[in-house]
Amino acid sequence: MIRGIRGATTVSKDLAREVLQATQELLTVMQKENQFDIEDIAAVFFTVTSDVRSVFPAKAARSMGWNQVALLCSNEIEVDGALPRCIRVLILINTNKRQAELKHIYLRESRGLRKDLTE
Repeated sequence: MIRGIRGATTVSKDLAREVLQATQELLTVMQKENQFDIEDIAAVFFTVTSDVRSVFPAKAARSMGWNQVALLCSNEIEVDGALPRCIRVLILINTNKRQAELKHIYLRESRGLRKDLTE
């Protein structure tokens, strides 16, 4: 069975090193909290707001050894009042876990996006 795990984070500036560090932090926490192996990953979708253009967030996943995982980056739709400098991710994993067992991760300023999922 394939399940999706959502996550998001933000950066204070659109600098490649900051985008890569924030993305790596997010992916690491998502993997730790949901206890999946790289081999469990079916695909990962990244979106960024239009003010993030210094680097593809997928590069952070590659630096973590996710070299055989299907990764895709795209722009988030522009909505008035949306959170700026935001990186979102959807990880699709093969798992027997129920949806209620999955932990969606929102770091930094993105915690306000899904107050129902953050503590």
